[in-house]
Amino acid sequence: MIANHLNLKAIVAATLLTVTISMPLATSADEGTRETALLAELRQADASTALALERELQALWRKSGSPAMDLLLSRAQKSFEAGDLAGAIEHLTALTDHAPNFAQGWYERARAYHAAGLYGPSVADLERALALNPNDYNAIYALGTVFEQFRMPKRAYEAYLRAKTIHPHHEEVLNALERLRPQAAGKDL
Repeated sequence: MIANHLNLKAIVAATLLTVTISMPLATSADEGTRETALLAELRQADASTALALERELQALWRKSGSPAMDLLLSRAQKSFEAGDLAGAIEHLTALTDHAPNFAQGWYERARAYHAAGLYGPSVADLERALALNPNDYNAIYALGTVFEQFRMPKRAYEAYLRAKTIHPHHEEVLNALERLRPQAAGKDL
């Protein structure tokens, strides 16, 4: 009986340690305030300053708060870059399962699904990412590209406009708006 009790304690301790390591930490108020400030600066910045602000925002959004989740994200990125989309999706699925409130995980899996030609799951993950982080201009841009692929230029244009209000100097967004303007806004007579 004592041996079973000690085994149970060890199992409970190991489980608690695993859960604690795997859970992302709560976002601090300082990080939320910093994000708000960066977004405000980005809206007002010139093109050269916007690039530095974008890098800082992306770094902030990539922080899961958990070393284990950061490792899954890193492995997924390496798999993606190596062309192993199935491996990337596997790592990102583990990430979204264990850190469902980490918007970047959903966005990255949406990218992997899209690259694999799985557009339905990609859109679902983009929606989840945007529900968690409505200011992620890259996710909004990605949604616009999906609309464009589905031959929905007006919806794509609206998505690109939304991304532009957050990041006025996003080069891909600006190019997409220019390209779609005649289809979405109509042509001058």
